[in-house]
Amino acid sequence: MRTMLFAALLLIASTAPAQSTAEKPMTQKHATGLFEVKMPTLALADEHAPPYFGRRALDKQYHGPLKATGKGEMLAAMTAVEGSAAYVAIEQVSGTLDGKKGSFALQHSGLMTRGAPQLSVVVVPDSGSDELTGLTGKMAIRIEGGKHYYDFDYTLP
Repeated sequence: MRTMLFAALLLIASTAPAQSTAEKPMTQKHATGLFEVKMPTLALADEHAPPYFGRRALDKQYHGPLKATGKGEMLAAMTAVEGSAAYVAIEQVSGTLDGKKGSFALQHSGLMTRGAPQLSVVVVPDSGSDELTGLTGKMAIRIEGGKHYYDFDYTLP
């Protein structure tokens, strides 16, 4: 059942546009590239959790304008209704963005309601460090031909 849960979550990521409630910045930049992701299964904190709950580690390698590693954790749930599932994750991204070095955190929130996906991946406010201090933005994730891509709209002061 957990395998089906993560298959549903990949569908959310491959079809949902990124959404954010953040204000639109005056000068926005865009970065697009590939990334690889490994999601090993982790034990749930509650050993008696229902079988439709899951926990995974995130281990990503970003390429292109974002040259970075991403490390984090994901919690997910699937329901008895086909095509309905949800996940949340926090990811720490460390490396360079258009040549600027630093790190920042991303908050993921994915929801699928009877096959209708919604995905939001946003920079955690004030999480940028070093040359990425003040970073704001949102990221879209798409899966095409078995490859993962990111589209990152962001601003830096």
